[in-house]
Amino acid sequence: MKTIAAISTAPAVGGIGVIRISGEEALKIGEKVFSPQDKKKSISSLKGYTAAFGHIVKDGETIDECIATVFRAPHSYTGEDIVELSCHGGIFLLNKVLEFVIESGAEPAQAGEFTKRAFLNGKTDLTGAEAVCNIISSQGNTALRAALAAKDGNLYRKINEILHKLTQLSAHMSAWVDYPDDEIEELGYDNLNRRFTLCLDELKKLIKTFDSGQVVTEGINTVIAGRTNAGKSSLMNILCGENKSIVTDIEGTTRDVVEVSVRVGNAVLNLADTAGLRKTDDKVEKIGIDGAKKRINSAGFVLAVFDGSQRITPQDKELLEMIRDIPHIIVINKSDLPLKIECECFSDEPCVQISARDKSGIDELKAAVEKVLGTENFDPYAPLLANQRQRDCCKRAVKYLEEAIEAIQLGMTMDAVNVSLDCSISALLELTGERATEKIVDNIFEQFCVGK
Repeated sequence: MKTIAAISTAPAVGGIGVIRISGEEALKIGEKVFSPQDKKKSISSLKGYTAAFGHIVKDGETIDECIATVFRAPHSYTGEDIVELSCHGGIFLLNKVLEFVIESGAEPAQAGEFTKRAFLNGKTDLTGAEAVCNIISSQGNTALRAALAAKDGNLYRKINEILHKLTQLSAHMSAWVDYPDDEIEELGYDNLNRRFTLCLDELKKLIKTFDSGQVVTEGINTVIAGRTNAGKSSLMNILCGENKSIVTDIEGTTRDVVEVSVRVGNAVLNLADTAGLRKTDDKVEKIGIDGAKKRINSAGFVLAVFDGSQRITPQDKELLEMIRDIPHIIVINKSDLPLKIECECFSDEPCVQISARDKSGIDELKAAVEKVLGTENFDPYAPLLANQRQRDCCKRAVKYLEEAIEAIQLGMTMDAVNVSLDCSISALLELTGERATEKIVDNIFEQFCVGK
């Protein structure tokens, strides 16, 4: 396998920048570019997890000071020999050193190729590799803890526990069918049904936590909607802690979508403040209103803002109809003024009264957000499906396990039951990466940054 290299730190100016080299030729290439200050400490003489100070020298010219760190196979991130060159963090400088490393025999690393090699060399399973992306992109302590727990193998261990139970049952059933003359105890349909159901319940529990987990780790597309001057932009500014949206008394001030991500407790809201809903002859404002309606229809969550100091309007009723099947919270603003809105219209809705002017009711709103999105008691250390691929594998495992249970209830033969059971096992092995296709693996690591 070719030796690869890339800049592993962010593409920005910093105090230190790191160039990672991994592969069979890593030590050899490292020696071509790195000259140790202590000539006795050549890269090839260094033990794993040790470092040496020196310089990057090309054709007798010193390019930069450098610390070279060696990680020897198999005790490295990728499972291969690795040399990491820690230089000063200038973008031009790092690219110049990387160019020298490539001239010396390395190939440019592709996106996620270091972590892909870690997976292929058995240093991590596929769920642990995917957790690396979530560690990098985490937007809060809870999301970070969840990603670290996945990297440490929480999900893998849970799936492996279920797999162990199912493969034992499959092996026992196969042996009983294939060797009828041997004294192999028959499991019995009632026993099989009970044990399959226990595994099925565990998988369904994992799937059930997926949506709340996504809200914590990835965020949910959230629209702040309502008619003009209801207080949408003011609410946006309060939630993000700065003036992202322009606030005036003039109707139709917000014409374009204003976006920002904010954390509300454990939940991450990818907020969009949209144009106020009203009838207008202004062509530009109408474009904004049409855009707002499209955003509402595609939203994962809506904060529907109503002016509590006025009676409900046709635009308010239109909004209520639009969000009927979308998770939402009714936000009645202007609680500092006499309440005139007909609250009975929201009797069956999650509803919070606030005053954007004096910022009252905001804590109650944040608590309601977590309750509706299911993140209020989120446990970051529990096994968690981190992405759609993992959920799809779990759902297929559930489907085939339900088929196996149905086959038992219909009194079908053990080998027929085992066909469905094997399909369920295959779906879970795909989840962990033990039976994933090359295309699936490539798609996963293409989402990584270069250098990781």
